[in-house]
Amino acid sequence: MSLVDRQFRNISGVCASLLIAACSPVNNFSDLEAFVNEVKSRPSAPVEPVPEFVPYEGFIYGAASSRSPFDIPLIIDTESGVVLSQDVEPDLDRISEFLENQSLSELKMVGRITATNGVYEALVEDGFGEVHRVGVGNYLGRNYGRIDQISDSQMNVIEIVPSGNGGWVERPQTLTLQ
Repeated sequence: MSLVDRQFRNISGVCASLLIAACSPVNNFSDLEAFVNEVKSRPSAPVEPVPEFVPYEGFIYGAASSRSPFDIPLIIDTESGVVLSQDVEPDLDRISEFLENQSLSELKMVGRITATNGVYEALVEDGFGEVHRVGVGNYLGRNYGRIDQISDSQMNVIEIVPSGNGGWVERPQTLTLQ
């Protein structure tokens, strides 16, 4: 055996002895056991009760057919002296115009032009962003609205709506220039 082999054996023997000594069952955990026992002997804190949850109550929205609260409200022109007639009814045989497919609250008056004969015509934007040229006598809105008058800043429309007792009533509306 060479000198290197003997030194390797000696070093290996010392390492093995230290390894065996480190794994020997020395029971020196008395301070840790004392701490665990002291923590276990403390009184426990009260536990909060589980919160009581209120069951969900469903809500049925009943105003889906009404005007959206986020739209600009229509102005009802009652000061103009238009008398609400009780003996009117819409012409159901008439071919409906394009702007009658949308409610009056979806339409906006965005401009006014003067035709060649000096009569005002209005520019109305529908709910899809398209602009239409309309004049007195044209129809718009879902309630058989007929344009009655166009001025510099507004357009007066007369709608025919159900009266609630089986008949029809004329209702004046105003679209102002936006």
